[in-house]
Amino acid sequence: MPRTQRNDNFIDKSFTVMADIILKILPANKKAKEAFVYYRDGMSAQGDGEYAEALDNYHEALKLEEDPYDRSYILYNIGLIHASNGEHEKALDYYHQAIELNPRHPSAFNNIAVIYHYQGEKAKEAGQSDEAEAFYDKAAEYWKQAIQLAPNNYIEAQNWLKTTGRSQMDVFF
Repeated sequence: MPRTQRNDNFIDKSFTVMADIILKILPANKKAKEAFVYYRDGMSAQGDGEYAEALDNYHEALKLEEDPYDRSYILYNIGLIHASNGEHEKALDYYHQAIELNPRHPSAFNNIAVIYHYQGEKAKEAGQSDEAEAFYDKAAEYWKQAIQLAPNNYIEAQNWLKTTGRSQMDVFF
């Protein structure tokens, strides 16, 4: 049974009804509409923690979706799933692909920075201070880009940049 027929809470049902209405009136071709259905079902599955099903839907959406901006969000969501599963290298790959298609995607920049910061913390715990510093520097570069795109969204990152001396900027916005 398609996921759109299984939604049992009010919000999911409302979202599905609205999405179906929008799909019907959008001046998009059949392929784009079908891609959106897979994307919507992927988001629903992801929200329910059904990551394998979400990945299947996202990969089907990628086969159909031609718009680079829309593809970037599909790739970003695939990255989110891999990151939540601890597959950081895969997540980084998908986030980078998303940025290639949409260089104004602050969440992708932020998530890359978060992974690099995490890797820096792990290297520091393992006594590898040079490697930790390299990861922290990478995190800083990606956080700076995220902050430039969305200055009010990453206050904690701004504070970290300032307190670690990795940013010369006092104000980002």
